[in-house]
Amino acid sequence: MTLEELYRTMAQTMGPQPWLRPGTPWAETPVEIMLGAILVQNTNWRNVEPSLRQLKRVTGFAPAKLRALTLDDLIPLIRTSGFYQRKAAAILALATWLGQHHDDLAALRQMPGDQLRTELLAITGIGNETADYILMYTLDHGTFMVDTYARRLFAWLGATMPKTYPAFQKRVRAQLDLPLSDWQEFHALIDEFGKAHKTAADFAASFLAGHQLTV
Repeated sequence: MTLEELYRTMAQTMGPQPWLRPGTPWAETPVEIMLGAILVQNTNWRNVEPSLRQLKRVTGFAPAKLRALTLDDLIPLIRTSGFYQRKAAAILALATWLGQHHDDLAALRQMPGDQLRTELLAITGIGNETADYILMYTLDHGTFMVDTYARRLFAWLGATMPKTYPAFQKRVRAQLDLPLSDWQEFHALIDEFGKAHKTAADFAASFLAGHQLTV
């Protein structure tokens, strides 16, 4: 099956996926999504939720109020997320970057995606996956996220993919052209499939068993 066929098969079988988009019960504002993308690194969402509640209480997710905090102020607010020294530094660096763009998300969304991605990757504590998450769910630039669930699914489907994040992503994007909403949906479908099918035996009993991905 092609990448297009994989996406359409998953979408038809699994149905629309609720996901982190501004205004949903999972995320009230784009800045909350950005912060969540940093806080969820190397932990699970249950540990992130208390941190976000604390940040909302103190800052309302306003970048200017985040910039007014020191590391010592911020660390107790996000302690439940773990790796709090590194994540606090990343949050402050992100808030500083937003300030350099006058906290104007509308203007940021008008910038080229490649430029935004380069700037995000230059921020302390933001790597490929976090940068792409922020791009896709807050800055309206669709892309393919090479997370653990995607790597595992492609391997189960017999696709030999590059080991590095950029090369894996480049190969997918060269063969699949989707609008933003479909890139978001594809990511959500892959992650929800991965959460429900954790082993090769799970996959063998799934609706994708027996398919071979050509990519």
